[in-house]
Amino acid sequence: MIRATHELHDRRRGRNFGLGLILAAFVAIVFGMTIVKVGGGQDVLGTGMVSKETPQ
Repeated sequence: MIRATHELHDRRRGRNFGLGLILAAFVAIVFGMTIVKVGGGQDVLGTGMVSKETPQ
């Protein structure tokens, strides 16, 4: 039996999708801040993308 979706389900799906995006953005920001704080300018993740400035 195929049932048509109710408009309430469509609204809930849209709200859940938006909330999921906000949650993912929050996790990405916290992860980024943690890597920056722990790293202290070092190559924490092993990507080799740290600038090699000469110490003065």
